[in-house]
Amino acid sequence: MFDIGASELLMIVIVAVVVIGPKDMPLAMRTAGRWIGKMRKISGHFRSGIDAMVREAELEEMERKWREQNEAIMKANPVLPDLDQMSAPTDSPKLAESHPAVDTVDAPAVQPEANPQTAGSGAARSAEAKPSGQAELHLPPPPP
Repeated sequence: MFDIGASELLMIVIVAVVVIGPKDMPLAMRTAGRWIGKMRKISGHFRSGIDAMVREAELEEMERKWREQNEAIMKANPVLPDLDQMSAPTDSPKLAESHPAVDTVDAPAVQPEANPQTAGSGAARSAEAKPSGQAELHLPPPPP
């Protein structure tokens, strides 16, 4: 940032030792360190404020673009019928073809266990519910 080389830094240290003296040098270095720390804290706070403003501006821009795209989509697509119109029976074959009724569900039936001793067993249920191709986890029994 300040583009200070090694020789220039050495010259500053020598002048500081001559002017301040070796006895007061630790106190001067501590004071300089505190000032540098305060400057870094202030610049970090300023930078985070600027970053927050940039994020807010980007968010507003994204929301504006989203609204514009949403409006374009809504204009391009017709409005769907109301829920009342969908639930009312109609004689329209077009509506009946687009929304066929589902009478059955193709799910396998779950059979209850015949043995009451193993009915509560989690291992028996997990073995039945385990999808094919998965490894089964074997745990040791709990200590008595």
